[in-house]
Amino acid sequence: MERILLLEDETELAEPLGRVLHQEGYWVDLAHDGTTAHTYWQTQRPYSLLILDWMVPPPTGLELCTLLRQAGDDTPVLFLTARDTLDDRVCGLDAGADDYLVKPFELRELLARVRALLRRRQSTPSTVLCWQDLRLDLDNRLAYRGQQCVSLSEKEMTLLALFLQHPTELLTHEFIAKQLWPGQRVVNRNLLAAQIRLLRRKIEHPGEPSLIQTIYGQGYCLRPLASAQ
Repeated sequence: MERILLLEDETELAEPLGRVLHQEGYWVDLAHDGTTAHTYWQTQRPYSLLILDWMVPPPTGLELCTLLRQAGDDTPVLFLTARDTLDDRVCGLDAGADDYLVKPFELRELLARVRALLRRRQSTPSTVLCWQDLRLDLDNRLAYRGQQCVSLSEKEMTLLALFLQHPTELLTHEFIAKQLWPGQRVVNRNLLAAQIRLLRRKIEHPGEPSLIQTIYGQGYCLRPLASAQ
């Protein structure tokens, strides 16, 4: 199911619009202010589409779009706004928006634009892997924890990609070893454990529960922050 983040502070518009999108088969997270939307973006990703009202309690939709683009997030953004001058449209597009719909609008036009943006995204394979506040830009070989850029070695990049491609799944020692050292028939588990430790040091914050959980005798598992032990 496609996941959409809807930021709209007008309750009389936001709730009916959220229901319609849900009826169309989308999972919708609804935020009434920029702070809540930003929190959703950090913790509930990946989203297939962001629908952002321009003028909401800060950060505004415009500021939020700029923030996401600066962080390397390429999720399609559709602006909803009453600002309809040419300068406003240029400002919104320059901030990184993919489309722009002026209020008041016809519901069927909004749904058509949503479908078009989702089709466009599906036709362009994503090279950015996201999970909670972890992001891995495979094209540019960059990793992010929240807003912080993390420098990774080639092996660490491959290892993080494995976890992000299989979030919450148990990855056995054998499976990981085959991906990190292809063609090598036997890999010492101590070598794998050392590689895991190196990655942990770079993506985990001091004093927090480990993101990469050790399943003793079996392998490793990427766990949500809320349930990490």
